[in-house]
Parts: sequence; C-alpha cells; structure tokens
Amino acid sequence: MSFRRGVVRQSKFRHVFAQAWKAEHCLDDVRVSRVTWDGPLCAANPKFIAVVIEAGGGGAFLVLPLAKSGRVDQNTPTVCGHAAPVLDVQWCPHDDNVIASASEDCTVKIWQIPDGGLTSPMSEAVVTLEGHSKRVGILAWHPSALNILLTAGCDNVLCVWDVGTGELVYQLSDAHPDLIYSVSWNREGSILCTTCKDKALRVIDPRRGTVLKVREKAHEGTRPMRAVFLADGKILTTGFSRMSERQLALWDTKDLSEPMVTQEMDTSNGVLLPFYDPDTNMVYLCGKGDCTIRYFEVTDESPYVHFLSLYSSKEPQRGAGFLSKRGVDVNKCEIARFYKLHERKVEPISMTVPRKSDLFQGDLYPDTAGLEPALLAEDWIAGQDAPPILVSLSGGYTAPPSKCGTLRGRPKLLTQTNTSPTSTTAPANPMSVEMESEGLSHGQGRRDVDGGIERVKKEEDQLSDILTEIRALRALVLAQGHRIDVLERQLARIEDGEV
Repeated sequence: MSFRRGVVRQSKFRHVFAQAWKAEHCLDDVRVSRVTWDGPLCAANPKFIAVVIEAGGGGAFLVLPLAKSGRVDQNTPTVCGHAAPVLDVQWCPHDDNVIASASEDCTVKIWQIPDGGLTSPMSEAVVTLEGHSKRVGILAWHPSALNILLTAGCDNVLCVWDVGTGELVYQLSDAHPDLIYSVSWNREGSILCTTCKDKALRVIDPRRGTVLKVREKAHEGTRPMRAVFLADGKILTTGFSRMSERQLALWDTKDLSEPMVTQEMDTSNGVLLPFYDPDTNMVYLCGKGDCTIRYFEVTDESPYVHFLSLYSSKEPQRGAGFLSKRGVDVNKCEIARFYKLHERKVEPISMTVPRKSDLFQGDLYPDTAGLEPALLAEDWIAGQDAPPILVSLSGGYTAPPSKCGTLRGRPKLLTQTNTSPTSTTAPANPMSVEMESEGLSHGQGRRDVDGGIERVKKEEDQLSDILTEIRALRALVLAQGHRIDVLERQLARIEDGEV
C-alpha cells in the first residue's frame, strides 16, 4: 500500500517564527501618542528608536539608543520643536543620525541626533520645510538619492524636497482629489505609488508631475487603503471589501485592470500597515488595534502571495516600528524585528529562521541597502536613477559614528537652514588673516606662524566646501531650467489645442 504525499512549497522562510523579547528588554513607561492617525508612530535604525509620544502644548517624540531597555524616566529629553502633535517620523536611509518629523502644525522638520542620544531637550531643527497648508502626516525618504524627501499632507498635495537646501523642488497639487492615505517609492526612486480616499491606486512620476496609471476602486471598501512598491516593480495593497473584510491584493504595474491575486483575511476594522523587506521579499501586516502580525512571502509562482504564519499576543498594538535590516542580529538568524507600541510600553518582536548552525547564513542575508547614497540630490533632479548601493551583512553590521552634522555628501546639512550659499557657508572667522598679520607684527613667535598655517588650511577647506556647493546649486538651477522648458512646452500645446 502506497501513500501519495502532497506537494509542499519549498521556501527557506516557511518556518519563520516570531517571538517577543523578555520583559526586562522592553521599554516601559513610554506615553505613546493617542493621536488619531493611522501611522506607525515609531521608526528604528541600527542606532536609535524614535517613538511619537503624548506632549502637552505641542508635539514631541522620544529618541533612545537601540540598546536601551527598562523604565524610561519621565524627565528623559525629547525632540519637542513642533507646535502641534507629531504624526510621522522617519529615519534618513543615508545617515542614521538624521530623522524627519511631520506634524499637525503643517511643517516638516529635520533633526540631527548626536551619537549616544539626547542629553537635553531638542527644540531647534536643522531644517524646517514649510509648503503644506494643512497637517502633514506622511514622510518617505528617497531610497537611493541623498537628501530627497517626499511629504504628503491633508491638503491633498505631494511635495518633494531637497533637505540639503531646504528647497521645494517638485509639488503635485492636482494629482489627488481627496486625502492621501499612503505613498511608496519604487526600488530606484524613479516613480511612486499612492492610495487615496477616492479608492484609487495611482502610479506617479514626481519629476514630470504626471500620473502614469490609475486603478479606480482598487479596494471597494470605504476604509483607508495602503500600498507599497515591491522590488520587482509590482505593488502590494491592503484595504477593505464592500462587506468590510480586510483584503490584500497584488498588482502588476504593466496592467492595473485586474489584481494578480486578492486575499480576504478577516472583518476587523483596523487599517493594515504593510512593512516590506526587499531582501527576503516578505511582507508583514500590522493592524492598528490588532493583537496580531501576519507575514507573507511574495514569489513569482501562483498564488504569488503565500501566507507564512501569524504572531498573536494578548495586547493590541497602537503602532509598530520596523527595524532597518542593517540592525538585525545575523548571529541568531533574525531576519526582521518589530517594535510593537503598547499604551505605555515598547516591545521588541524578532522574526527568526530556525537554523542549527552558528555560521553566517548567507542565503538568509543577501546584500542589503547601505548608508552610501547612489545619487546626489541634484543628480536625481536632473533625471538620473539608480538602485540603492548594497552592503554585506557577513560578520554583522556596525553602525559608523555620526558625520558631525552632515549627511553623507555635499552640501552640508547643518549649514542649510537658508538657501543662500553666501549666508550659509561663509568662513567661520573672516578676520583670521588680519589677526594673523597683526599677531606677527607684535612678534608672538612660532606658535602664531603655525596657527596662521592652520587657519589658511581651514580657509582652503571652507573654500573647497563653498565651491562644491556652488557646483551643486548650478546643477540644481540647470535642472529647474530644464523643468521650466518642459512645462512651457506643455502649456504651449494646451494653448494650441493639441492636448
């Protein structure tokens, strides 16, 4: 008598299991924000975790070293420069010390966090971006271009900023007729996808200011949708059916007429936040108010989105932070880590692949996006695209020290609160040459000669920085000139009746 065994799909992630950390490794007494906004309210990288918290008379968020655990003292310094509640925080993918925050006060602020964390409250931002007329709730850093940040507000406007200069480089004010629910860049950062209250899924080219494709009623339900670009160019969305069932759908951007697959999950009313890992092609779904985290693997074989497992706990989550892949523990085969927000606690949850060997498991950890940007802001504005520069996780990843106030490249971030090159990068001591000659005339000896040489070298470095910034600004002006020409040609075609 023979038995025919069923065919089981082969996958190294089929047995991934989730495990919450012990109580002593959690963060306690954290007053997580009660703001009514369907965002994660948390962000984590290999150095820090940021959590949006309750704050009287304004908006604030905590920034703590990733290794911090235990009770968080109520006097712990916060980032507290917003005049209204903070709705979103996102770490820069190219500098682990730089974080952006969006607020109900209609501004976006960029902060430089010192290594080791805050020692006093931080209220002065490095850069403040003002361009929205209503509250700003969505932030998305460009995956491969330095200093490019996308913001979306309740004014239904998308803004693309160069945070190095504080300049608004692109604004899309007529692409969405209603509230924007989510935005996501593709792998190269050439296009983005959005979801909107009008139930439409859109694919947009921000540099041309055009909507490339639209799928009306991607999900039939009235509750908010979310969308995320996958590494291969497909789009994964979460939403609700007409019967208020929570759904997941996969779309091919070449043809949005029908989804490749749609899966119903349950009838809970919490918005499903998708967190995507391009290295493993896994998607984690966290619902606000849920006690569960579902995770799936996306492949090229039908039904394309494969359910792996479900993490369940007794406490509902108010938000969740997804740790950058560079921060996971490769020695324990940890492939992802969440920071689950409770009412007054932050609980790490590790996703682990069971392996017996203690050696580095290269098949679980393909090279991942590193800190080095593939492009400068002016390169992307001028029309260039490039995927992120990858780094190996073999032997574990060690976060480099702070770049002392700069993003990785030019122009300098800390000197960019104004856009005038003369006002932002003038030599710190313009009287140094005069002082040097005066000191020599009074015979102050060899030390003053050495000091003069050092000052001259410092001025040469400052001059080099100024010239670098001038070149960057020249490239920016050329790119904007090209953009103006394109718009003028479009306007001429409209006036001629060709469009």
